[in-house]
Amino acid sequence: DVQLVESGGGLVQPGGSLTLSCAASGFTFANDMMNWVRQAPGKGLERISFISRGGEVTYYADSVKGRFTISRDDAKNTLYLQLDSLKTEDTAMYYCTRGGELSPRSQGTQVTVSA
Repeated sequence: DVQLVESGGGLVQPGGSLTLSCAASGFTFANDMMNWVRQAPGKGLERISFISRGGEVTYYADSVKGRFTISRDDAKNTLYLQLDSLKTEDTAMYYCTRGGELSPRSQGTQVTVSA
């Protein structure tokens, strides 16, 4: 079975940083593009970043460009998202998804940015 398990969320002050991880199993991680999506309270899903198979190509939504960095470690079957210069509007549940699937199938990790 495909399993994606996010971790690393928490409560942080504006301007702070967090590193999210997504541990993948049940499929050949290295063969798939991976995404980070988020859902803020009362809002829809937003794909904020993806990374290609092999990691050569990355994408960031304008809302996070220059502040978040996506990476992957295929040897560890793990996807990462470095969140820097966090803003209150980054408060959301963060999920990783694989390939073209943007609807989360995992529990996510909560990021709360608040003073």
